[in-house]
Amino acid sequence: MIRVQQEDFDVGAELDRLSAEATGAGAVSCFVGLVRDFSGGGAVSAMTLEHYPGMTERQLADIEAEARSRWPLEAVLIVHRYGRLEPGERIVLCATASAHRRAAIDACSFLIDWLKTRAPFWKLEETPGGERWVDADPDDALAGERWAAPGAGPGDG
Repeated sequence: MIRVQQEDFDVGAELDRLSAEATGAGAVSCFVGLVRDFSGGGAVSAMTLEHYPGMTERQLADIEAEARSRWPLEAVLIVHRYGRLEPGERIVLCATASAHRRAAIDACSFLIDWLKTRAPFWKLEETPGGERWVDADPDDALAGERWAAPGAGPGDG
């Protein structure tokens, strides 16, 4: 399931729904991303996330489909927020359910790495010095590249 929304989400309730859907799962793995109060060594008072409706959901669906093609997943959940968010607020939830923990963990890691590098979201930070657009992080690109080949991931090569 994929949702792109302005509203906050309840992690516990989301995981309960995922678990109820994935009755054959022996493991659920999740990642929750939060807004930090710093970036690039400076203070951040808020972040605004922008996206193109329709295009964003299609790209997230492609990322989910890729995860499902690589791992035996019972269920997948991606919730991504947009709009103005303050430090400590939740931005994203990725959760995967599988019969075994390794598949759930690896698939969840894959999802967040590819979301950081392939999902069409743009971030504008509010700082004491004014607003600034967030550039792509080279470390995120490296994390995404480790999944470039089908079947690739942690511990490979």
